[in-house]
Amino acid sequence: MDSTIEVQGKQLKLSNLEKVLYPAAGFTKQQIIDYYIRIGPAIIPHLAGRALTRKRYPNGVDEEFFYEKNAPQHRPDWVKTAPIWSEGNRRTVHYILCNDLATLVWLANLAAIELHPSLALAKDITCPTMMVFDLDPGPPANIVQCCRVGLWLREIFEHFGLESFPKTSGSKGLQIYVPLNTPTKYESTKTFARALAQLLEHEHPDMVVSDMKKHLRTGKVFVDWSQNDEHKTTVALYSLRARERPTVSTPVTWQEVESALKKKDTTLLVFEAKQVVARMEKMGDLFAPVLEWKQRLPDLQGVTAEPETISIAAQAEKEEEPKTRKRVAKDSGKRKPARKPGRKV
Repeated sequence: MDSTIEVQGKQLKLSNLEKVLYPAAGFTKQQIIDYYIRIGPAIIPHLAGRALTRKRYPNGVDEEFFYEKNAPQHRPDWVKTAPIWSEGNRRTVHYILCNDLATLVWLANLAAIELHPSLALAKDITCPTMMVFDLDPGPPANIVQCCRVGLWLREIFEHFGLESFPKTSGSKGLQIYVPLNTPTKYESTKTFARALAQLLEHEHPDMVVSDMKKHLRTGKVFVDWSQNDEHKTTVALYSLRARERPTVSTPVTWQEVESALKKKDTTLLVFEAKQVVARMEKMGDLFAPVLEWKQRLPDLQGVTAEPETISIAAQAEKEEEPKTRKRVAKDSGKRKPARKPGRKV
């Protein structure tokens, strides 16, 4: 079944709408497109202006997939791209910029189920606007243990006067974002993130590992600091994941993280497409501040040689700027919920 629709004045031909792309859930391509249309007002601000890597599943989540970075030649002329030099490939890659709903729907029609944007804006690809930690549990550990580690991370951030925001990965783990939106480099965010991961491993060796070697991760939470790199991407907020069911990388509150840890209930932080749209309509975009809040990383020069020295640095930072946390808390009360997703295209 094919269909032609108009999205923001642009004609789009949609194909194979009845094709089931999530066999276990009976979730079709049409439902994928419908989800991205409904969540569009929330996800687009987090994609706009960023080089986008797509993970495409033309035959469904149980079949072969491929990553796509370069924009396909058959794209509509209104799809915006950004030329970025790739050292690894020794050529310029023309990344898609998902700046509008029409582009998002076009990508969904290509079975680009997962969307992975850069942590930097394409106009300044070497300057990340945020720092991210990917908490990945090694079985039998699960997202409950990730909640424990995430709360430890939040406590460290609070010592530095930094606000942080949690979201589910939509897969097995939890991801923590620290908005920056100030001039910085990946060298700084990566160094800082690695230092914190090593600190947690030093303080909680029975639960945390900072080395990605798989044989070290059994029963522990891998704090992946290496995501803070110009050449890596993290799954987008509100992106579907190619799991058995149409789960979504979903923003959550710290209260929800605490509740899941207290109840030891992994299901409390698993959300599928329909639930995420309903949450968005009720709660607004919990990650809206990540796009705007300006924060600076502390200078850790000279204190990262030994993991425990970060604790000393954090305490010193806290004592020097006792009002920082209060200012952030005050600002948080001014959040405005994002515009609710529309249902008309």
